[in-house]
Amino acid sequence: MSVADFTIFPDLALRTLGGAVIWANDEAFAEREALIRSGKAGYQPATFGHKGQVYDGWETRRRRVAGHDEAIVRLGVPGVVRGVVIDTAWFKGNYPPEISVEGLSVDGYPDPQELATSGEWQSIVERSAVSGDSENPFAVRSDQRWTHVKLTIYPDGGVARFRVHGEARPDVRFLDAGPLDLAALENGGRVTDCSNMFYSSPQNILFPGRAASMGDGWETARRRDDGNDWVQVQLAGEGSLSFLEVDTSYFLGNAPGAGSLSGRTSSGEWIELLPRTVFRPDTRHRFLIERDVSVTDVRLDIFPDGGLARLRVFGTLTAAARTAISSQ
Repeated sequence: MSVADFTIFPDLALRTLGGAVIWANDEAFAEREALIRSGKAGYQPATFGHKGQVYDGWETRRRRVAGHDEAIVRLGVPGVVRGVVIDTAWFKGNYPPEISVEGLSVDGYPDPQELATSGEWQSIVERSAVSGDSENPFAVRSDQRWTHVKLTIYPDGGVARFRVHGEARPDVRFLDAGPLDLAALENGGRVTDCSNMFYSSPQNILFPGRAASMGDGWETARRRDDGNDWVQVQLAGEGSLSFLEVDTSYFLGNAPGAGSLSGRTSSGEWIELLPRTVFRPDTRHRFLIERDVSVTDVRLDIFPDGGLARLRVFGTLTAAARTAISSQ
């Protein structure tokens, strides 16, 4: 899988998905929490604090004894990791020459110190060289499900962002609790394609919670032709849908004028689930789905373009889908 392929998957470590840097052996110069912030790292020269130049990243002290530094991230959504990006933006004379990444799968929320000393970690990126002030991508070839990842830097230095791209693999016990949002990233849904992502990623519309601003959603460029924009979502599994929520909150002068929803059956046939319907700006719309049919994917068409804050597709998994998920 190429770098271009794996970066289309959502970043499972993002704080906006519930990720957290739960432990690091050192953060003398810059805090570990910066590793999973959304957006690019910033930098302003000659901004000195008590610890020295202020960096938007994680930076450890200069080592005077043999060893290495580590940070553990609890993924916001457990899943299969398809690739990682070690971004050393702005770290030029103080980046780590080499890194490695390991994964761990555990139930519950164990003590971070216990995780740090666990012997169950498994390598997903072998010790590898990285460059300073650059994005260093590494594809991962493993189908195992992880709940935590550990970044190790050799011997010390700074990393601005740690991106962990992959496919969600939720705890199947929560999928049995009743009707749920089959499109939610945390339940295993993901965007597989879209017509345009000029301003922001379409994966945002599947994030948990309400959007905090227009920037938390998906927005396309203005169309100057007769076409329309669309987004396609692979559901957590084949399911029977009950209702749809399309949220245009914060999109005032740039909300779509209308939209429609279609679903793909297991045979590959696309069927209409919601006919073309007027959408209002800055509104949380809810629509009942009357078709009694099971689908694996949905496609939301917006007319002609614009932005969405969130998309929710509520339904119930089929027995076959439930069995398939539990066997992963």
